[in-house]
Amino acid sequence: MQTSFTDVIATATSYLRDIDPVMKGVIERVGPCNLQPDPDIFNALVDAIISQQISVKAADAIMARVCAAMPDGKVTPENLLPFDFDQLRTLGLSTPKARYILNLVEHVSSGQLQLEKLFELDDEEIIRQLTEVKGIGRWTAEMCLIFVLVRPDVFPVDDLGLLEGIRFAYQLSERPTRKEALERGELWRPYRTFATWYMWAIRRIDVKNDRPRTRIVSL
Repeated sequence: MQTSFTDVIATATSYLRDIDPVMKGVIERVGPCNLQPDPDIFNALVDAIISQQISVKAADAIMARVCAAMPDGKVTPENLLPFDFDQLRTLGLSTPKARYILNLVEHVSSGQLQLEKLFELDDEEIIRQLTEVKGIGRWTAEMCLIFVLVRPDVFPVDDLGLLEGIRFAYQLSERPTRKEALERGELWRPYRTFATWYMWAIRRIDVKNDRPRTRIVSL
């Protein structure tokens, strides 16, 4: 799987460099894309819920407490099933996030959401199933497609980090509208996931002097 996915990244990067001279410059500056599939979808979704609207540092601290509370240190539906609302709150989760995680556990434990089946579904069906869980909106589902499943042609057009990356990379006077971003994204098909990653990466390198993100976090 590793070699196969490396080939996908190489093909996508080559395509984007050839089709778009601006993207070529971005790729040369940022370097290789380091996206890799993550088989632990449940852990990633819990992490995504915890990370909503708080800093990475705060999210990491809460996630660490959740992991420490698990019998074997692993965040799984089975390990979280005995936890009630009050117990989750003591781990630092806000009231809404504790409820969201309980709802996620319920969906998975009941079989309503079969995480192992997601790999077989198309992108829109995955989004539909994930967004039936409270606390998981389209943006979070799209981040799951990008960072966990690494589907090659995801374009989260409502992500502000993506829009700001486009603005910076293409030296636009203002942030592109949703329509303008969608039109620009058409050029990058069928590898919009990797184009998106590079737009995030160039923005973070230039604005925050930081490394490109490799997990589901809010910007």
